Amino acid sequence: LSGLDPAQPYFQGTPTEVRLDKSDADFVDIIHTDSAPTIPNLGFGISPAIGHIDFYPNGGEQMPGCGKNPVSQIVDIDGIWEGTRDFVACNHLRSYKYYSDSIIYPDGFLGYPCASYDLFQAGNCFPCPEEGCPNMGHYADKFKDKIKYDFIKLYLNTGEARDFPLWRYKVTVTLSGRSKVKGYINVALYGSGGNTKQYQITKGTLKPDNTYTAYIDAEVNV
Repeated sequence: LSGLDPAQPYFQGTPTEVRLDKSDADFVDIIHTDSAPTIPNLGFGISPAIGHIDFYPNGGEQMPGCGKNPVSQIVDIDGIWEGTRDFVACNHLRSYKYYSDSIIYPDGFLGYPCASYDLFQAGNCFPCPEEGCPNMGHYADKFKDKIKYDFIKLYLNTGEARDFPLWRYKVTVTLSGRSKVKGYINVALYGSGGNTKQYQITKGTLKPDNTYTAYIDAEVNV
């Protein structure tokens, strides 16, 4: 059973008989995209982990691309009807868009087990553990027999618009040279799967022999 941002109003905090719960099927995976509190943030989605595995893309509350101005959303690329719905419930509706994208990208949407989104952003939960990371969406059930814990919270980042999947890389740069300079380091990744755009690894004072590390979420599985 896949829960696409299960509803928060009237359901959060209720008994398991009333709401979606991992006791409802052999395997329940959840995608949380709008789990900010309903009051005052108008979050429509439930925030606690309720499945066997729970994905919190972009932290689970505010999705990239949902902060566009109202006019650009209502006259959306997919037409006025979809744009109007997105203006009203953009975060909530991202769950089914991620799911439909996941069918096309079997290797995309890797969810990293982590205690919080902040720790994930800082790179604390990279790379994947020994048993690997599940894929959010259609292929999540491939992870069914690898579950070790009662509740697994998984974090990842997505793009602002279709195509949504991003692939996370750890990039480490060590400088040579003799003198320190001011500037920045941009890195693009090249591989058999394609090339990424440039990502800024660091900026400011650059010192010889220093090592700079960054985690980038790239639009290409290089």
